[in-house]
Amino acid sequence: MSQSAILSESPSVATLASSALHSLRSLLGPWLLALLLSALLVAAGWRWPTPLLEQAWAQADPGLPALLALVLVLVPPALMAALLVARMRRHGDKGESVDCVHGER
Repeated sequence: MSQSAILSESPSVATLASSALHSLRSLLGPWLLALLLSALLVAAGWRWPTPLLEQAWAQADPGLPALLALVLVLVPPALMAALLVARMRRHGDKGESVDCVHGER
């Protein structure tokens, strides 16, 4: 295959830039949500300057701080994984390469 044929089938710079911009826009929502969660945690730290395990409610029921810590550590990555899986299913990639789509093998 000649170089001109390869270049004529390759996506244009404008198409690649549009795709990159769409990807950035789709990531803006989750990023802003993570930023909001971080801001809320910082605000909570200012309100409760004592360590979590030394607070009265934590000493009354020691299982609650452990549950809160697990939720804060496990939920954000689980939500991001769910978001990625949902997007992968929506696009329905069958594992075909670009070359196979154009009939080349």
